[in-house]
Amino acid sequence: MVEPQKYPYKILDSNLGMVDRMPYLPLTLSLNRQSLNTEGLLDTGASVNVLPYEIGQELGLVWEEEQLSVLLAGNLARFEARAVIVQAQVASFPPINLAFAWTQAANVPLILGQANFFFEFDVCFFRVRSEFEIRPKQAEV
Repeated sequence: MVEPQKYPYKILDSNLGMVDRMPYLPLTLSLNRQSLNTEGLLDTGASVNVLPYEIGQELGLVWEEEQLSVLLAGNLARFEARAVIVQAQVASFPPINLAFAWTQAANVPLILGQANFFFEFDVCFFRVRSEFEIRPKQAEV
């Protein structure tokens, strides 16, 4: 059994002077020969993973070359999105492929949602302690 990794919630300071804590996970994204250390917001309410436009560009993605459109909902519904697959490395766990809706929306965080991040990892949130644990899904016996 793989031991879970613990992470603290990230402290965020809004421009309204409010302070909050959110579960951001550090990870490394790779595509072809490009690699990028970043962090993603763990969002159990998000149907899909969302990749910000700038991060996609840093990984070498070209908008015009990605043809598979994805429809987003909520506050991202008015923006175009394309389906892309990116390799992700979390802690010392084996790398996995994550499917993202690569959006043209500005100022959106990298979102780790149900499809397919939460299909690949078990996450336990401890909001009162401002921390969370994560481990890869266990192979079914």
